[in-house]
Amino acid sequence: MPLPQDAEILHTARFLELRRTGRWEYVQRCNTGGGAAFMIATTAEQELVLVEQLRPAVNQRVIELPAGVVGDEHHGEAPIEAAKRELEEETGFRPGRVTCLHDSPTAAGLTSEWAWYFRMTELTRVSAGGGVDGEDITTHVVPLGEINAWLSQRKTAGCAVDWRIFAALHWIEHGEH
Repeated sequence: MPLPQDAEILHTARFLELRRTGRWEYVQRCNTGGGAAFMIATTAEQELVLVEQLRPAVNQRVIELPAGVVGDEHHGEAPIEAAKRELEEETGFRPGRVTCLHDSPTAAGLTSEWAWYFRMTELTRVSAGGGVDGEDITTHVVPLGEINAWLSQRKTAGCAVDWRIFAALHWIEHGEH
């Protein structure tokens, strides 16, 4: 997506810039493809693949869809390629079928970041997953029929539950459109 050309850069860090356009301040990813890929991956046994990891910004372990930054390590990487790579790195699953369901801003009032949502099926387990470069990611494979109770248990245990999981469940139940 085209970004404002008149933005003032207030601060630059390794992966983020704080910018201002007029009176509006927002965060922009730098050195990346401008967004993140989120994977809605289900097994042939009707299980949803989720990840759990500590998120320092909220100081809490969070249950999430597998996801990753587009182009952070591979300049010019397409979102679909980032999605396939990240699913394998984080969960150890390789998808046989991938469909882009939707793309949108992640939080338009806060960041210029864009999100792509991919439906992934025909999964093959090729490794243990867990992330790369010191990431501490736990993979959960949860039967769809038990997902609401399981998420409630994880929340009671102190984990935050990302809202995108509920959007993913809607897409799984109602199809790709």
